[in-house]
Amino acid sequence: MKEIFIESINEKKQISITFKSKEKGIITRQCIPFDYGPWRRKLVDNPDRFHMYDLNSPDGKHNLSILPDQIISIEKTEVVFDPKDYINWTPNWFVSRNWGKFS
Repeated sequence: MKEIFIESINEKKQISITFKSKEKGIITRQCIPFDYGPWRRKLVDNPDRFHMYDLNSPDGKHNLSILPDQIISIEKTEVVFDPKDYINWTPNWFVSRNWGKFS
């Protein structure tokens, strides 16, 4: 699943991800894949996780970070995204990519 996620980052393709949420059970979301690595806000006991932007949450669009053991499936879609539409900070990614000034 990590390989599909990173491939989606490099191809700038949206993903469909199904995962186990502690609060809501099994859910599926359409997301922009951002990065794979530890959570930058946490310094201790910080395993790698999938970082993405949730496009279709009933609670509105938001960042989403999911641990690998929560993932049921990740599917790359054919929907291409443009990083400029989603990134408004200076990125410091764990996964290298060729996103121009957003790399």
